[in-house]
Amino acid sequence: MTAAAESVRTARMADSVYDMPLTIADLFLYSAEKFDRSDALSFKFGDEWRRISSIEIVGRSEKIALGLHSIGVTKGDRVAILAANSPNWTLADAGCQFGGVIDVPIYTTLACDSVEYILRDSAAKAIFLQDKATYERIADAIKANPTLETVIFFDDAGNDVENSISLEELERRGEALRDEQPDLIDQLIEATSAGDIATLIYTSGTTGEPKGVMLTHANILSNVVDAAEKYTFEGRDVSLSVLPLSHIFERTGMYVYLMYGMAVHYAESIEKVPDNLKEVRPTIFIGVPRIFEKVYEKARIAAARSNPIRERIFDWAIEVAKEYASTIERGEEVSMALYAKHNLADKIVYQKFRDFFGGNLRFCITGGAALADEIYLIFTGAGIRIMQGYGLTETSPVISSNNPQNVRVGTVGKPIRNVEVRIAADGEIEARGPGVMLGYYHKEQATKEVFTDDGWFRTGDIGEIDADGYLKITDRKKELFKTSGGKYIAPSPIEQRIKASRFVSQAVLVGNERKFPAALIVPNFEMLESYAELKGLELKTPEDYCSNEKILDLFERQVAKETEGLSQFEKVKKIALLPAELTVDGGELTPTLKVKRRVIDEKYRAVIDELYS
Repeated sequence: MTAAAESVRTARMADSVYDMPLTIADLFLYSAEKFDRSDALSFKFGDEWRRISSIEIVGRSEKIALGLHSIGVTKGDRVAILAANSPNWTLADAGCQFGGVIDVPIYTTLACDSVEYILRDSAAKAIFLQDKATYERIADAIKANPTLETVIFFDDAGNDVENSISLEELERRGEALRDEQPDLIDQLIEATSAGDIATLIYTSGTTGEPKGVMLTHANILSNVVDAAEKYTFEGRDVSLSVLPLSHIFERTGMYVYLMYGMAVHYAESIEKVPDNLKEVRPTIFIGVPRIFEKVYEKARIAAARSNPIRERIFDWAIEVAKEYASTIERGEEVSMALYAKHNLADKIVYQKFRDFFGGNLRFCITGGAALADEIYLIFTGAGIRIMQGYGLTETSPVISSNNPQNVRVGTVGKPIRNVEVRIAADGEIEARGPGVMLGYYHKEQATKEVFTDDGWFRTGDIGEIDADGYLKITDRKKELFKTSGGKYIAPSPIEQRIKASRFVSQAVLVGNERKFPAALIVPNFEMLESYAELKGLELKTPEDYCSNEKILDLFERQVAKETEGLSQFEKVKKIALLPAELTVDGGELTPTLKVKRRVIDEKYRAVIDELYS
């Protein structure tokens, strides 16, 4: 770290509202100066974990910033990042922040035309890419954008691509420029202020065209400091980065890790996450609800496939976990009988749940979608505490969160420090605070529409605040649909109920302007195989399962059971089984795994029409 950079850091921290850095570059400098970790970032190379120190992060980030400057990318220019999680992703981000450049994260799962739209709308001047294969997939998008002048590959496999450079060469150019102008990096850092735009993140577009969310350094860092205050992060904590860094949830988490001097490990891939969890043994884990649902599903399937006795033991242990967690949740004393049952179940079943996550977890944090109450109770009862939070890209992202000291099932906790929440007359959640975005890039009308006249941000979610100040999300405002009888239905809570069945993997409610609600269901085919064997059914393909009358009858009974207690107009009258999972690649889900209802309505129009024929 240069002496000049150190003086910049100290001077700027003195002006900070929260006694913390003013810009993201300052955060990296602060982390290196305060903690000086040798293992700040770790990644898998072959069979070994390699480390990058805090000081090395700063040194390389400075070189990347100067390298970008050397190719004509200057303060306020936009640079895209399209790559899987790795230290290079974080370094590319840091390099942009050190140079006052606005980075534009792009999900690796986005289709070429979506990538083209983001590059064109943001007028990106350069793009960081993971490898040559990524380039070949989106080459048309790159060529269609005249503002994009340089492609920067994380490896050196793209040497034959026109106007390209490797990250290593970019750093070499930055180093040469630093030798020529040793004060330049400090000038670049000083030129960036807290109110400048740090990043442009495009929403996934569930309800229309993607919009570029403008987040400033102050937006993000206020959220980092205020959201982290809910927890007890420590320098001894270890994390595994699993969610895409293009997601503001994971990226803010990364900045929190840096602020507390934690050791960060990058998962090799989604497929390798189970192995990496056992190797890294994290104390903190950030994940979306689907991860926890999948862990439970796999454990349940393994029990069902072993033998009837083990399956009954597993089911018994799950009920004990829910009872145990619910008792504690209500603030009641655990009886000796329940304690004894829980102790036995812990040795037989729960320890395996904890071992999956490495056996060293202090707590998990989840967001991005609703966590089913049942999943929360199961994992909490098994000794894995899950803290559910809530927020949006537009709010940097955290608005509210449960924490290890205060958790209430079915809620997303209380608002974080310096964030205010209120409920509008129509039930919409509105928020105000330092993390709320500047607005949507080049979209003044869209920006105006999401703010009230008195300056509160309209989240688009429907919710309520209980007497103790805990926030509960009931649905997305734009996802509410009305039956032909004039009744409004919130689909998410009903979908969560249906997914509680062990035979259901995914569920989507339909019925807008129809007589009654119906459900499209993707079965848990592994669980169905065991059921088919038990019943002596000769079924081979997913299509066989989905069209079999006995299987359909099973699902109708399961849905009826799980939706008991609903109002008559909310009850699902018909179902259809889908033979393939809804995916991001298939276009039915956003990169954050939210359902694109409009796409599903169009894609499965014939199936839906048949339900109402």
